[in-house]
Amino acid sequence: RTMPLSRHTGQIPESTWTLGFREMTEPWKGAVGCLGVAVFFAMTIGIISWQAVEQSPEEWVLRGRDAGMLWERGRGALLLRALPAGRPVLAIAVGSVPATEPPPPRDRCWHDGRQFCYSWEEDAELRLSLEPPAAPGTECYGVRWTPLRPDVTLKDCFSMANVSWYGGPSIRAQRWPLNDAESPAQPLVSSDLGTNPDGFGPVLERYFLGSTGVTVTAAPDVPLLLSVESHRQFCLETPAGRSEPLHYQLCVSADVAAARRHTASAPAGAARTPPDTALLGISRGTFPPCRAPVWRYHGPEGSAAKIKRGLRSLVRRLKRHRLQEGVVALGERGTAVLAAADLVPSERRKRQAPALVEPLELSVTLSPYAGVTSPLFLRSLRGGEAAGYWLSRQPRAGGSSIPLLTTWKGQLCARLNVTSEAALGWYLARARQLQQALGATYVAFEGVEGNSFLEQDVPAPTELEGDGYTEVLAAALATLGNGTIISAGTRSSHLPLFVQMSPLRSDWSHAGLKGLIPSVLHYSLLGYNFFIPDAVGGSAAGAAPGDPELFVRWLQIVTFLPVMAFGTPPWLCCDAWVLNLTRQCIQRHRDFVVPLLLKYSEEWQSLGYPIFRPAWWLSPTDPVAFTIEDEFLIGDEVLVAPITEKGQTWRDIYLPGEGHLWLDTNTARVFDGGTTLRNYSASLAEVPVFVK
Repeated sequence: RTMPLSRHTGQIPESTWTLGFREMTEPWKGAVGCLGVAVFFAMTIGIISWQAVEQSPEEWVLRGRDAGMLWERGRGALLLRALPAGRPVLAIAVGSVPATEPPPPRDRCWHDGRQFCYSWEEDAELRLSLEPPAAPGTECYGVRWTPLRPDVTLKDCFSMANVSWYGGPSIRAQRWPLNDAESPAQPLVSSDLGTNPDGFGPVLERYFLGSTGVTVTAAPDVPLLLSVESHRQFCLETPAGRSEPLHYQLCVSADVAAARRHTASAPAGAARTPPDTALLGISRGTFPPCRAPVWRYHGPEGSAAKIKRGLRSLVRRLKRHRLQEGVVALGERGTAVLAAADLVPSERRKRQAPALVEPLELSVTLSPYAGVTSPLFLRSLRGGEAAGYWLSRQPRAGGSSIPLLTTWKGQLCARLNVTSEAALGWYLARARQLQQALGATYVAFEGVEGNSFLEQDVPAPTELEGDGYTEVLAAALATLGNGTIISAGTRSSHLPLFVQMSPLRSDWSHAGLKGLIPSVLHYSLLGYNFFIPDAVGGSAAGAAPGDPELFVRWLQIVTFLPVMAFGTPPWLCCDAWVLNLTRQCIQRHRDFVVPLLLKYSEEWQSLGYPIFRPAWWLSPTDPVAFTIEDEFLIGDEVLVAPITEKGQTWRDIYLPGEGHLWLDTNTARVFDGGTTLRNYSASLAEVPVFVK
């Protein structure tokens, strides 16, 4: 940029040098004039060059061996790039600090080449640091914002431009990738999607995986809000007025599959342990005996006598239809009715109890809630332990604790205090006694998710902030044995627990059938491989209840999942051919799927890899694979590509893994990996399955 020359209108006074100049010969005058012009142009070009260098839109602030971080002045963003080529990995839009204010000439941590520090006066302080790598082949950066005023809200937004994102929370209409989702800013805490359909679901981790090979892992002890703007960005921010830091870690790997392989799905030092694999459906002639599928009881629950008759009636019908193996699951209400019928664990009753569902096994259901009029709650009051056994509001000075009342299934309830060893011991002992009295093989626990304090805007104890309640209760319930089923998961994927998936709608939407495979991929990515999907056909009210086509397409998917679960028996919803198809699918699950699950569960135990994998696991650099949400892999060797559109008998199928060969189990034809099969035909009775 050139500077305008100022012109003086007054006469320039005479001086010695001007007189000397006048006395010069014409050639000398020309030479000096040319020299002056040259100097002028040189200075102008120098100024322009200096400004271009000084005002470069991007400036390196921290470099590692394999990656580095830059500051982009124009929009106030941190950029993460892979070295040496400078491949763009991630752009983070920074909120609540002046976007155009550049970093200083030298940062405050100049003496430490592994850190960069900068402070926006009266706003926030930023500290970037190179951290020890999680695994060979990855490089990690710590990002820590600290507010300098109580009213500063820290907010970092992670761009979705050319990046597909996975992980984080489950949602009602699950999407894969996360880019298709939409959510306003709300606490990054699990909740019951039945009562809070717009909230975050019961399986949640503070871990996000990007298709460029980057991971974002937020610190577990920092309160956070998460918002998702479809196809634009997702944002992490601190609660207003809390003066909390924003702290997370970025790790860069060669590609998205390598990034997931480098991520441990268990806390440091924790061993991964699978739950009771007999529930998966071990084939006949093995020990322990087969305990699959799961048949949910929906009969009369008015009294213990009616429940017993209903259970025996269900077992007789299952036998009649040659489906006499598996588990009969009794809901929380039915379990409470039987428990209230004075089923004490006497020797006589212990022998009789299993006859309720023989030759099948029994699963009962409990929750950490107690109605304020229930005998359970009233007995605890009489024992003088109410303040310790139930979550309570923090008492004022000199006051007494008052139970924190909430609602559960439409009733006013108190919730178990998991911070009290006495309360947990009492609750677990009661669960064991009930399991023994009813002869149950499995115990399912509902209502594990959610933060009761947060829901009522009441300050929570430090250990129960965020998803602390879910984490503590899951660890306690794992001590009951590997036949325990829980409704939520956060920092608990390493425990020997089954996780019950959230109910899905009985329709073809993403809140129904289309959301099943995205949920499978989401759960498994976060380490929750041993899940029980919702009942075939969906258990929540939907637009297509009793639709035989929906039932069949749903059945074809769950055949390849850990556990097959049924709410409506096939003989009630559909024709005889569907009943016969159900038998075939159950047999295929036992003979073909279960051995695969057992094989890859060993890999999960040793390496932490998901059992159910997305297409990009074998094609980690192919952008086509990043957005496929209606296919999944079992390990590295089986691809399942079911139909999820109503009335459709064909689909396009992406075969991942360039250089691999895939065998079509329906036609015995072999196809190349890294290609797409167009208009693949699959009748209502068929599901496309390929073996590598």
